[in-house]
Amino acid sequence: MTARHGRLVDHPPATPPPGPPGTLLQAKPVTASRRLGEPIAARAWQILYRSSTATGTPNAVSGTVLVPDTPLPGDRPIITFAVGTHGFGDHAAPSALLRAGTEPEVELIAAALDRGWAVVVTDYEGLGTAGTHTYTVGTAQGHAVLDAARAALSLPGTGLRTCCPVGVWGYAQGGQAAAFAGQLHPTYAPELPVRAVAAGAVASDLPGIIRRNDGVYTGPVLGALLGHATAYPDLPFHDLLTDAGRAAVAELVHLGVPDIVTRFLGTRLADFVVDADLVEDPRWRARLAESTAGTGGPVVPTLLYHSADDEIVPFEFGERLRDSYDAAGTPVRWHPLHGLAHFPAALAGVRTVVPWLADRFAEPPGVGT
Repeated sequence: MTARHGRLVDHPPATPPPGPPGTLLQAKPVTASRRLGEPIAARAWQILYRSSTATGTPNAVSGTVLVPDTPLPGDRPIITFAVGTHGFGDHAAPSALLRAGTEPEVELIAAALDRGWAVVVTDYEGLGTAGTHTYTVGTAQGHAVLDAARAALSLPGTGLRTCCPVGVWGYAQGGQAAAFAGQLHPTYAPELPVRAVAAGAVASDLPGIIRRNDGVYTGPVLGALLGHATAYPDLPFHDLLTDAGRAAVAELVHLGVPDIVTRFLGTRLADFVVDADLVEDPRWRARLAESTAGTGGPVVPTLLYHSADDEIVPFEFGERLRDSYDAAGTPVRWHPLHGLAHFPAALAGVRTVVPWLADRFAEPPGVGT
């Protein structure tokens, strides 16, 4: 793995070796840091594992496994953690940022490690590995999150076993990924002992989020379209880009946060695509609907949390997802936050998420919300 690109190998295979999803392909010990010069008190491994694209094609995804030094009786729980928006450049992969001590969600990860839980952080498809990151594509992200747990539980030297209880946690893009992991778990990874899902500010209703954020967070909006066009090449996108749009996409794929936001301040989607109402195209509407959480629901206890003052992902989207999960029979707990913008709510949610996950791990499977 190079420090610049965050990859285990310079050119991961386009098609991974044969094996089921979650197969561990490579692993190497690394040092993960909470901040520059402050290593996390945990053993860490960089991993490459087999997963699946949104359309079911095998792919290789990277991630980081962290096992705290704290002894823990019994089977150590593991959190498969899904990060929020990090960008598209390989340098922005969580694995690279954890090594550099600049991971923006490290305090959330550390809160789980402080409980004695192991954590595996996926880099998602195309972030830290070859190809373009399939940003906000629900199915691809759900696969990556579940397969990260499978790979981590099979990693030698961790003390983890396939029977260790698994929790899923994420916020924003990570909330969408966590929600999809919960929804896909019964069919995609039924053997995985998932006990609970915690998902905050879930990026559901992507057309609504695109309309809400166009002109303010235009970089991530363009990125969501690029992510779906990458996952589903049949979607009309590249042929609809203006000259400015082609230049923007060529730059976007190398950016992380905050550059993915600041670089495109003062622009709108109409500056980059011929048809600013692209998401109303029936083909786009169908694919974006596939990335909308709430079609079905997790079968395990699920915590949804969302700030009523979220300026990026509207609060009513969270309420709608809560109602969808409730109608699907998911044992769902709803925890609204107040007086917090989108980013502060991520950290504030830790005070609810971690004790709630601890209670779920302490219960027999299938009990409680």
